[in-house]
Amino acid sequence: MKTYRVAIIGTGSSVGNHLEAIRRVGERVRLVAAVDLDEDRVREASRRHDIPAWYLDARDMLQAERPDLVHIVTPPASHAELIATCLDAGTSVLCEKPLCRSLAELDAVERVEARSAGSASAVAQWRFGSAARHARQLIREGALGRPLVAVCNTLWYRPEAYYRGPGRGRWSGDGGGPAATLGIHLTDLCLWLLGEWEEVTATAATLDRPIEVEDVSAALVRFQSGALATLINSALSPRQTTYLRLDLQRATLELEALYRAGNANWRLTLPDGADDDTPLRRWRELDEDVPGRHEAQLTALLDSLDRHERPPVSGPEARRVLEFLTCMYKSASTGKTVRRGSVTPGDPFYDAMNGAVAGPEAGA
Repeated sequence: MKTYRVAIIGTGSSVGNHLEAIRRVGERVRLVAAVDLDEDRVREASRRHDIPAWYLDARDMLQAERPDLVHIVTPPASHAELIATCLDAGTSVLCEKPLCRSLAELDAVERVEARSAGSASAVAQWRFGSAARHARQLIREGALGRPLVAVCNTLWYRPEAYYRGPGRGRWSGDGGGPAATLGIHLTDLCLWLLGEWEEVTATAATLDRPIEVEDVSAALVRFQSGALATLINSALSPRQTTYLRLDLQRATLELEALYRAGNANWRLTLPDGADDDTPLRRWRELDEDVPGRHEAQLTALLDSLDRHERPPVSGPEARRVLEFLTCMYKSASTGKTVRRGSVTPGDPFYDAMNGAVAGPEAGA
């Protein structure tokens, strides 16, 4: 297997997950550089983590180091421009969520990707746990019956101080509230497990934080299969939990965790009085315990690069959740049900989640 040269752009509070992932995949990667606009921060991060070179400008780093893969761990307002810069240099990208602030930004990224030797992937590590992958396989096989009902709740707590960071709590900075910045992980997992969604009806409010974006949202989603799901995303919940429940014809699957999940966070329940334990026996075929963490996704991404294939959570797989969020915010704003595929160029929600043009607010 090839050893990939890897760089990180952004050395703030979220970089630890990426550094740990790079360390855990071992000799498959070599961390060659870090970039940040804050010189003191990038110098200290490079010293502490034995990163051999640091830069204040992404273009300078790309020209000097020629990395194969760049991890982008910066605020959302900077994502689209940084992704495009890396792709133009022929470098693949793994970018923190949300990948972009709008469908307009995503389409611009995809145009650059089409002419690049690299690819752009969104961080969606919850998909890559062994239990999540096993659940998806059983659902696709029909081993648990047809999906009927789902509950998808990201109930987290973020104090006022959390929103004092640059761009936080602003449409032009984060691109949205907890639906876009916190609950996106579980929402992506729910959509990935249940298949293609068709329409969403939503509401959102700013109840307790002095911010522009919502601090709580609720949505009802209809899937192509006919299944219905409710999604709640909150930054106001003192007892934090991340909870996903899928009721299928033959079993209930549940996941309860907080920021990461292994097999122990999942459980399968049969109907009372069930005379067929096949779903339970199939669930117990799960014979590995890989947590849904960044290193699991990074491993899968490297595998795809080895095979010269499109990485997971890129292209249409990255678009699914961003289009859902766009339609959810449009529904919450207009009070109308919004169908998938209806937000296109010319629609104000195509350019920004709140239906207004989001201005540049970049920063590493």
